[in-house]
Amino acid sequence: MTDNTSPLAELSAAGVSVWLDDLSRERIVSGGLKQLIEDRHVVGVTTNPTIFANALAKGDDYDEQVAQLAAKNTSVSDAVVDITTHDVARGCDIFRPLFDASDGHDGRVSIEVEPALAHDTKGTIAEGKLLWATVDRPNAMIKVPATVEGLEAITELTALGISVNVTLIFSLERHREVINAYLAGIEKAKSAGLDISKIRSVASFFVSRVDTEVDKRLEKIGTPQALALKGKAGIANARLAYQVFEQAFASERAKGLLAAGANVQRPLWASTGVKDPAFRDTLYVEELVAPDVVNTMPQKTMEATFDHGVIRGDTVTGNYGDANAVLDEIAALGISYDEVTGLLEKEGIEKFTVSWNELLDTVSAALAAAGGKAGS
Repeated sequence: MTDNTSPLAELSAAGVSVWLDDLSRERIVSGGLKQLIEDRHVVGVTTNPTIFANALAKGDDYDEQVAQLAAKNTSVSDAVVDITTHDVARGCDIFRPLFDASDGHDGRVSIEVEPALAHDTKGTIAEGKLLWATVDRPNAMIKVPATVEGLEAITELTALGISVNVTLIFSLERHREVINAYLAGIEKAKSAGLDISKIRSVASFFVSRVDTEVDKRLEKIGTPQALALKGKAGIANARLAYQVFEQAFASERAKGLLAAGANVQRPLWASTGVKDPAFRDTLYVEELVAPDVVNTMPQKTMEATFDHGVIRGDTVTGNYGDANAVLDEIAALGISYDEVTGLLEKEGIEKFTVSWNELLDTVSAALAAAGGKAGS
């Protein structure tokens, strides 16, 4: 990388891995993804159903593959798997040099299990195994939602040597359960004789969505005290999630596994695009700098950080007292933390399910159109 002075370079130097929250065939084919690796310190990519639905709805980059699938009378669900795993495998190949150079730490591309399986443990495990085998790249990650039913799936997939990106984490308690599920999987993998040093995981803790929901409630209360807390809940929650991470991996159980070659499950800041125009557009980057984390950003947030981000070193580990105080103040106003985080998990799954259905509809229409052309 030639750039060593931009805010993104400073962010990387501070121990934050910059991942792009987007993937498309156009980015792969045009060389745009490779350019971001070179110019923007991007060392990984995350995807979700919304990202793929948007990618498929634009341009003609998928036409050739869709025509081939239509000619084979491929089902819509199989076509979705074929299209998305193709992009993820190509993405993995682009990131392979980074993966090798970082000994597996970065150079990762994530693909999500079908959101409708969020409350189906066995279905999630089966689809996780299928996606892992289909992408067939060591630097892939399988995204599993952090539902109660997802916890066992995290353990079982990790036990098979599959690297898991745990998504849709909103509460500190669920974060603790996710780390426990990961450690249990590492223990099983170790017992089975697998090389646990090859297994990686990240825990995707969502940030801006917490502010969106809490701020709505603060505005309803409307007092100066309530309004002064706007834009503070998401950062406070994420900072305390980092404290959970530190504490969990300092336990005797974790230290024993790390000594045997295991890796920590890094916190990943997700939902870091600012949704309230009143806030600084780099807020969720600048205020969540700490060693050994990932920040997965929409390109708009990445470009804003590159242009005018102010990186002040670690902005997390010295701020646990303030973070607790923020959440205590919000609770004192009658806003329930458990209610907010439970609602956000439910809505997160619903939003991804809607996007998944849009993806199915888009592919279905494309297959029908291609089939029509083939038959005409």
